Amino acid sequence: METLMQLAHRDSPLHMLTEVMVVVPCLLYGGLLVVWRVQERRHEKRQISKLQNRRERSVQQAEQHVLEYKQSHSMTHSAFILNLSLSELTKQLHEGSLSPEEVFYAYMDKTLDLQQKLNCCTEIILDSFEKLKTIDSGKKGLLYGVPVSVKENLSLKNCDSNCGVVKFIDQPADDDCVLVKVLKKQGAIPFVRTNFPQSLISFDCSNPFYGQTVNPYNLQKTSGGSSGGEASLIGGGGSVIGVGSDIGGSIRVPASFCGICGLKPTSGRLSSVGLKTFIRGQKAVESTIGPMAKDVDSLALFMKAVLCDYMFSLDPTVPPLPFNEKVYQSRKPLRIGYFEQIEETLAFPSMIRAVQEVKVLLEQAGHTLVPYNLVKKEMFELVTKGILPDGGRICAEQMKGTTVDPSLKFANLLWRTPNWLKKVIAFIIKPLLPFTSRTLQAVSGVGSIAGLFKLQASIEDCVKDTIAEWQLLNIDVVLCPILGPALNFHYCSKVYSMVPFSATFNLLNFCAGVVPVSTVTAQDEKNLCHFASGNMYERFLNKAAKGGEGLPVGVQCVALPWHEELCLRFMKEVEELVKKQKT
Repeated sequence: METLMQLAHRDSPLHMLTEVMVVVPCLLYGGLLVVWRVQERRHEKRQISKLQNRRERSVQQAEQHVLEYKQSHSMTHSAFILNLSLSELTKQLHEGSLSPEEVFYAYMDKTLDLQQKLNCCTEIILDSFEKLKTIDSGKKGLLYGVPVSVKENLSLKNCDSNCGVVKFIDQPADDDCVLVKVLKKQGAIPFVRTNFPQSLISFDCSNPFYGQTVNPYNLQKTSGGSSGGEASLIGGGGSVIGVGSDIGGSIRVPASFCGICGLKPTSGRLSSVGLKTFIRGQKAVESTIGPMAKDVDSLALFMKAVLCDYMFSLDPTVPPLPFNEKVYQSRKPLRIGYFEQIEETLAFPSMIRAVQEVKVLLEQAGHTLVPYNLVKKEMFELVTKGILPDGGRICAEQMKGTTVDPSLKFANLLWRTPNWLKKVIAFIIKPLLPFTSRTLQAVSGVGSIAGLFKLQASIEDCVKDTIAEWQLLNIDVVLCPILGPALNFHYCSKVYSMVPFSATFNLLNFCAGVVPVSTVTAQDEKNLCHFASGNMYERFLNKAAKGGEGLPVGVQCVALPWHEELCLRFMKEVEELVKKQKT
């Protein structure tokens, strides 16, 4: 009887009306959601098409300019020009042995050729052709007539810096960033913008707008990131000096991968006004602008050029510290701390060997080498929480409406996962996967304002303790590994265990640079194979780096904050000793 009454009730007009009132809004909401998603994807495709067409137009117009130049000028000196160091190039430009026009078209021609092979550029700066015509005939500026490549996140007037996300497209800058202004004041000609990874928080160099940048030494390997377009272009010979940015190794890692030199200055030594970042307002681990080139002298000349009164006047927050040539030219024996590995952090065999070999060379040259260990074991946690104090929520928000690049899918998954869930998973897997557990804990954010204060206090203690250790050992600089060699595609965002090799010095705000010193040997590859029989993460690292024989290997040189000249002097010493050994 009750069942019949219930059926009758369900068939009643009131019940049917109630069902309609529930179902119809749900269907409408679902339909609107589908329509919104379709419109969102269409909008993204239109925006991507617009960017790609803009790049293609800039390349085509540049090719036309180069073709017209070739028809009326000989380019027989191009190979000679491309082989000059920045110091040699500026000398010949100032002497009049070479004209800015000859130099500009030699590098433009080479860049257009490399773009086809490496996909390293996002746009040719067409204004550079006009700048070339109006360049000061008085040969003013330390970088007079020098073509300079710039990473895409350095603002240029009327250009976007999109970080690989749709929401930043069609937001042209009102003005050049301060450093670009200074470069122009010194006579340089910014001529090309270079590629980057989506979000800029990755050691890879791929995004949905411009695609994957590849390594000039092996097209099946990544160039590294986030300044990977710069490293690839310079490593391939398409730029004599370039400008990148570094928040966790973004200059040094691609420099290591592509066999060039790169300097991460102390944050604040160079102006960052006009530098686009993915997470604005994050101050615990700050991004900084720095130079990239094939040799250390080029980095030093760049620093000498931009550390000038013009930059200090444009950005009064930068300490007015001109380049100290005396420190850079000094040949006084150094007391050098060194380490080959970070406790609980794996390193590839070639990374360890490179440090060992350079240590021997330095000792033979009369320097004193002292074993050194980082004072804090939890550097990884501090760095990760410093960059992502909210656990990645802002990053996930920025990514909305944009297709996630394959190289960033793992990181984006972490950002989107609720912090409480990451903590629960971390607790469960800790006995089996301790490092993965630490990673999840670190990417769970600080939790509260009190947690943020605690993080900042821990970073302050870390800096204080590190400096105290340097003073106790009485060391001038530190020699240590840098992530390398170049990895296979889509692995860079997952090698979290190796982040501390570079990001530690962003956390401490020390200056650090990379110098290429060797190449991967057959024995390195054989030693790497031992990872294949290790735990799950070691097997993963083996897959990430295998097939690297012949790729460049670098070392990292570190100095205390505001001691860029000493850091460069140390890098120069390493560079000269390695060259001397090879001859």
